[in-house]
Amino acid sequence: MMQTPRIQHLKARMFEEKRYASIEQARIITKVYQAHEGDSIPKKRALALKASLEEIAIGFDREELIVGNRTKGVRAGVVFPESGSAWVNREFETLPSRPQDRFAIREEDIQEFREKIYPYWHHRSLEDAIYGSYGDEIAAIAKVVKINQKDHAQGHICPDVAMWLRKGPALLKQEAEDHLQTCDDAQKEFYECMIITLEGAMHFMQRYHDLIMASDPDDDLKKVAENCLALSQRPAESFHEALQSLWFLFVILQMESNASSFSPGRADRYLYPYYQHDLNKGLLTKEQALELIECLYLKFNQIVYMRNQNSAKYFAGFPIGFNIAVGGVDEKGEDTYNALSLLFLDAQYDLGLPQPNLSVRLNKHSSSTLMQRAIEVVAKGSGMPQFFNDEAIMKTMVEELGVDVQDAYNYAIVGCVELTSQGNSLGWSDAAMFNFNKALELTLNHGIDLLTGEKMGPDYGGLDTYASYEDLEHAFAQMIDYYMIQMMKAEEVVEAAHQKYLPTAFLSCVINDCMDKGIDVTAGGAHYNFSGIQMIQVANLADSLAVLKDLVYTKHMITQKEMLAALQANFEGYDMIHTMVENKVPKYGNDVAWVDHLGAQWCRYFRAQLRHYQNPRGGLYHTGMYTVSAHVPMGENVGASPDGRKAREPLADGGLSAVYGRDLQGPTALLKSVSRMDNNLTTNGGLLNMKFLPSFFASAEGRANFERFLRVFVDLEIPHIQFNVVNREDLLDAKAHPERHRSLTIRVAGYTAYFVELAGKLQDEIIARTSYDHI
Repeated sequence: MMQTPRIQHLKARMFEEKRYASIEQARIITKVYQAHEGDSIPKKRALALKASLEEIAIGFDREELIVGNRTKGVRAGVVFPESGSAWVNREFETLPSRPQDRFAIREEDIQEFREKIYPYWHHRSLEDAIYGSYGDEIAAIAKVVKINQKDHAQGHICPDVAMWLRKGPALLKQEAEDHLQTCDDAQKEFYECMIITLEGAMHFMQRYHDLIMASDPDDDLKKVAENCLALSQRPAESFHEALQSLWFLFVILQMESNASSFSPGRADRYLYPYYQHDLNKGLLTKEQALELIECLYLKFNQIVYMRNQNSAKYFAGFPIGFNIAVGGVDEKGEDTYNALSLLFLDAQYDLGLPQPNLSVRLNKHSSSTLMQRAIEVVAKGSGMPQFFNDEAIMKTMVEELGVDVQDAYNYAIVGCVELTSQGNSLGWSDAAMFNFNKALELTLNHGIDLLTGEKMGPDYGGLDTYASYEDLEHAFAQMIDYYMIQMMKAEEVVEAAHQKYLPTAFLSCVINDCMDKGIDVTAGGAHYNFSGIQMIQVANLADSLAVLKDLVYTKHMITQKEMLAALQANFEGYDMIHTMVENKVPKYGNDVAWVDHLGAQWCRYFRAQLRHYQNPRGGLYHTGMYTVSAHVPMGENVGASPDGRKAREPLADGGLSAVYGRDLQGPTALLKSVSRMDNNLTTNGGLLNMKFLPSFFASAEGRANFERFLRVFVDLEIPHIQFNVVNREDLLDAKAHPERHRSLTIRVAGYTAYFVELAGKLQDEIIARTSYDHI
């Protein structure tokens, strides 16, 4: 099956449209807040969403079979004043020229923003509240701990899409109205806000019907219009309606929160009954279903997220994170896949676009049919799908996080690689990133920043004073504890601000337990309430500790003072030491157990210390190992490190990956190194990045070998793996001639992005990653 003319047209149109910053919703939100000054923030938030749904300019392409967007244009960056406008005020003029994730601007929008929008929101937003009360403290730890969610709403959540399809906004509104009749006075406003937002959702859907019908539609468009009207009044009944309903849900979630990583989850499971019904009734063919899925995929690519300039470096390439998972076990724990699983893979094969972030769940009994189709898509080179290991993930969700077995069987992925139960959890999986390597730097240098010479952390000693490797370890533990305490204080401030300034009544409609409890999801209404912290970056840490333990403290080939002096000088004038640390000690990723265990040891320590804390929603903190694109800017914050990495160079990509160029013993050796990380270290998600040459997949033998490799990945119980399949020469040409490679996609970390839209340093890091041509 090939792309239809419809899909070719829609894809071309998407690439042609310029990406602008949009203030339209900011204008609507501001007017609502000004008109309702006496109302509470939850009520104003609900009214603002309803007004946005009823007033925002809408449009459609006459070839579309799925309609809807949060702006009339595609890939617009939405200014969202409730969460943050101070950064927009600082950066508006620089949006077209900044290094990463650029947006075109209109002068009249800047003027209106400065004259009418920003003056109202100055000191009123989430961003203002956090920075006003705790900004200095957050800035003081920023090189070690990046606190996230400071100027935008919390996404990273998988709503109960199946329930939404079964009920739709009309039945959910009725349910909220029923609760309103019997609830306590303290809960009334919560249900009132739900009703307001659901009314807005119903009007939003009907507006598309009315707009299409006023345009002299053909039969296909009339059907689209009929779907929109029906969905405003009742649940989805057909496959086409189900896809349209799903898309409306995610558009509205974006309009409420303007956040990343709202994810559809196991769409092949909950959409299959609609597909099978229509197929059996002769209402749908396989070819028509694929075209509908590809229309949906195109819509996923029409929403991007506009971050501030600093955050854009950490989340480069617009990783909006609409994650769809296919395959995996069913509610009985048995492997399953269906025709839709394959069609979702087919759509990715045809389109090769960054969204949705397509994932395949594997286990010991995974079908070769599913795996081979997934491998064919991997070989196409879009960086998708990525693979998750049921054997590694489900058990730890139950034993470590207390997730019910059925919820663990039904786990989904949000955003990049973050793990979640489906439809009943606020995992807050992007809470913070902890830079192990900066903490080690301060441990070795008396708490002094190697890059600036400034005193930044406590002085527990230095490499020149620790008499033994054990003394160094003790000081490192103290440094981790110190920054963890500061991190937890900041997290409490951030979550409290979210509960006060960004309650989400509509999202609460599609997260289990919120409706029954009468509690907003931001305040702990979800069935599960976790917070996830990323540990950055274990490969560099293991390599550095291996050098210190082996060359400095065991073999005494380098003195403590020489090593510290070399680090302080960024190895300039210390060429012999630099050569020794790079070549005399084995590195993580080569199946050298003692080196691998050095990294795992400190991840275990960090996780154990984190368990002493509880988040403001009463849930557990847990750990992940993935970077998005943070390994580049976080590396810019770190001076020279004992592994031979020079100041400001990128850290290892991924999270579980080896430092690029150091995994010299082949892909299987890398898997064995990664397998030494306990699975309970990555309950928030772990990421392993690998790069293969396209020639490897050219033969049936190569693809069969790759399937065996994936089955080894399953047997070793590694949680995640993903692949770039690309020639280095193509990437170099794309960097030099971006106009020739506009549609080239690449796996950055847990997501795919257009290579030519990435900043130069990140492009260089991707080019430098180890490429394999055999297993």
